[in-house]
Amino acid sequence: MTLSDEMAFAELTEVSAQIQAGAVSPVALTEAMLERIAAKDGALHSYERLMPESALVEAALAEAEIARGVVRGPLQGVPLAVKDLCWTADAPTAAGMALHRGFMAPEDGTVVARLRAAGAIILGKLAMTEGAYAGYHPDMTVPLNPWDIEAWPGTSSSGSGAATAAGLCYGSIGSDTGGSIRFPSAANGLTGIKPTWGRVSRYGAFELGGTLDNLGPMTRSARDAAAMLGVIAGYAAKDPTSLRAAVPDYLAGIDGGVAGLRIGLAPRWMAEGTDAPAMAAIEEARRALVDLGATMVEIDFPDSRQVLQDWFPLCAVEAAVAHEGTFPSRRADYCVILAQFLDIATDVTAADMQKIALRRLAFRGEVEAAMDGIDLLLVPVQGMSGPTMADILTAAEADPVIADLLRFSSAFNMTGQPTITLPAGVTSNGRPVGVQLVGRHLDEALLCRAGHAFQSVTDWHKRHPRLQ
Repeated sequence: MTLSDEMAFAELTEVSAQIQAGAVSPVALTEAMLERIAAKDGALHSYERLMPESALVEAALAEAEIARGVVRGPLQGVPLAVKDLCWTADAPTAAGMALHRGFMAPEDGTVVARLRAAGAIILGKLAMTEGAYAGYHPDMTVPLNPWDIEAWPGTSSSGSGAATAAGLCYGSIGSDTGGSIRFPSAANGLTGIKPTWGRVSRYGAFELGGTLDNLGPMTRSARDAAAMLGVIAGYAAKDPTSLRAAVPDYLAGIDGGVAGLRIGLAPRWMAEGTDAPAMAAIEEARRALVDLGATMVEIDFPDSRQVLQDWFPLCAVEAAVAHEGTFPSRRADYCVILAQFLDIATDVTAADMQKIALRRLAFRGEVEAAMDGIDLLLVPVQGMSGPTMADILTAAEADPVIADLLRFSSAFNMTGQPTITLPAGVTSNGRPVGVQLVGRHLDEALLCRAGHAFQSVTDWHKRHPRLQ
């Protein structure tokens, strides 16, 4: 089977339908995707490690089950990939860290186990920043943005963004502690869901900040994201922090539209320091959603400046706990950016942490109050559109706060609310720009529905990079 660009860039759910109809062989598709990766990824470096042997075994199993009439759902036989902080029992998990390159997990993490149980094909492990923070270890793979190799591919889940956008998998798993599903989704023209904290189990995934981390899907459409989220969400006994709430069928109501929904806009919060392409994308989304029958409501978003500043010491302390077995004892094995971030924790007192915890709870309540009377909130992903990789790395090295970049993202890690990122525009030089819809806790079904409605009348999610 030769994998054309049209087939490589198809939506996950479209490919799934062809597989279930018997028109596409999972084995042939997996073989063709591995060949495409071999031909294309040398220029992008999105994969840290391929897993061809196990992928072909999984594909053969899926094909045999489908032939016997065993149906496991929309991921069955579909080639996907996971960020290299997700444990896989049959391949090392490095989390972007040279010192962990040989780490073999004792079992699959919950998300990987659920993907495999659903019949998905795991092609490999996707490259990422060191420890899921802001910088890359010099000995590890640095992914490039397939739209423009000079452009930032997004932070930690950059390999997930690059591979999915380049047609090197049909969907991927990313993680988000301060924006790392949303930034690479926006930078690569993808749809990504940062779920409610606890909606997806974190068992078997390297931590950055335990109370801030989320695992979620990065895909080509809201429908695809709904399909993946439906598989990976739900309580896991090995993760007592995972939520026990029942998991809805996110695909079942996805065609419900947005007529009658009240969607909030926070003009004063958005206006400060937000560039023209980001605001143009907001206007594109606003116009489309109003045309679909939604009502826009202006709200005053709570002052987020303090909680944004609090994110850094909170995350640094949580990261220091996650790394206590190797830092500072193996400081020389860390890149400068992550080491300096972990150093922040040494100056944070118990009183500081208590004040942060109280302010965080207060902010969560203030956001809930601000969203009274609206169903969703529309905000940018970031105020700075289409930065170069050099811009971001320079900022990270010079100022670990990077407050402007995190202004619209880390607030919702602090509240734990779910968001969906949607491609909604481009910069003057053709780099993708995204927007976020933010929901109440556990309201991912509405996010998927609204995202799908937007994508039913726009084509930003159907645009793809041109690869050599």
